[in-house]
Amino acid sequence: MPFKEDLPVNTPISPYSASKKAAEAIAYSYHHLYGIDVSAVRYFTVFGPAGRPDMSVFRFIKAVNDGIPITMFGDGSQSRDWTYVDDIARGTIAAGTRNLGYEIINLGGGRNPKTLSYILGLIQEGVGKKAIIDQKPFHVADLKETWADISKAKKLLDWEPQTSPEEGISRTVAWHMDKKEFLKDIQL
Repeated sequence: MPFKEDLPVNTPISPYSASKKAAEAIAYSYHHLYGIDVSAVRYFTVFGPAGRPDMSVFRFIKAVNDGIPITMFGDGSQSRDWTYVDDIARGTIAAGTRNLGYEIINLGGGRNPKTLSYILGLIQEGVGKKAIIDQKPFHVADLKETWADISKAKKLLDWEPQTSPEEGISRTVAWHMDKKEFLKDIQL
């Protein structure tokens, strides 16, 4: 840790990570054959308002607010490099507007990762309710920790995140509470 872009990721442990590696290989082929400028950005645990309902932050906010049990794989000590969606959008736009040839660039929080339990604590504080946790064994296709080395993004894109996980969770909970009526029928 932290993960660097040149780290060999040739043995992915989940279909999701295998699909990302495959996309980078295809993009490189097109760059090599046709000179297409490609910056492949690697996102690290993106969250924020209007986030995907299958992602943990959205699921946790909805479950805590609705009093629904949260399925937690592992003990909550696994950590992630939480990255707010506005920061990801800025980094993605920056990567798409530079002529860099072929580059893989990490976009992540770039700080010390935060545990799942810590993030859940922030969510509980923001919602004003305690979570009901259904603990399950750690999932075999999961990682104990992710952490992005963002030095390449700083150098090539003049990018680094501006929103802390704490501020991002606060904004995301506020958005969720404001949109409760709209979100009530989303199935998790």
